[in-house]
Amino acid sequence: MPRIFLLSPANCNGRRAKQALSPRATFALAAALRSPDGASLGEFFSFISGLYFRGKLTYARRFAHPPEPGHAVAGGGVHIITPNAGLRSPDTRVTDAAVRAFGRGDVDASNARYRRPLEASARALLADIGADCDVVLLGSIASPKYVDVLAGIFGERLQFPSAFVGRGDMSRGGLMLRHASDGVELDYVPVIGAVRHGARPPKLPPLRRIAGLQNGRIAESQT
Repeated sequence: MPRIFLLSPANCNGRRAKQALSPRATFALAAALRSPDGASLGEFFSFISGLYFRGKLTYARRFAHPPEPGHAVAGGGVHIITPNAGLRSPDTRVTDAAVRAFGRGDVDASNARYRRPLEASARALLADIGADCDVVLLGSIASPKYVDVLAGIFGERLQFPSAFVGRGDMSRGGLMLRHASDGVELDYVPVIGAVRHGARPPKLPPLRRIAGLQNGRIAESQT
């Protein structure tokens, strides 16, 4: 079954985002953000959300199966929700100005500057993927900020990993890194009608070391 993933954004107002945006920062990502070409959105979000977003991106890239790989809209099957620019590919280049604009954006279903671009992107994606493609949300399903917008467009096709229920962000990130490393996909259930709140599941065992992990791609894993 073809499958694409929608990833919730990282917080662009946190400590690591401020580090990357500092004009005094000299590391490669910060320098790239200040350059005309910018840095990739996936790389930036993975830096500022070292476990949760990195886990989402790694997992999505491992298991995405778009109907037509490389198509202009569906692309590689991984799409990132942004605060003011709808759905974007992880390879989208962003500059420091774009990141600061993200930080000023309010990710709230009642905010038209967030909702309208997301709705437009989601409708274009729906038209492109056809009738036989699952859409999996990797993000919070307990709040309406993503679900209220996306479920109204994708309907019953919008799914999420059932193992997310009861877990915090860090636990979800670790869970996805484990499954991506093992090559074992999680089970998905439709968002509409699902139980979105539950008891905290047992603590995960220690995360195996994953070597060669860069920008959400696994090169090799080892214990």
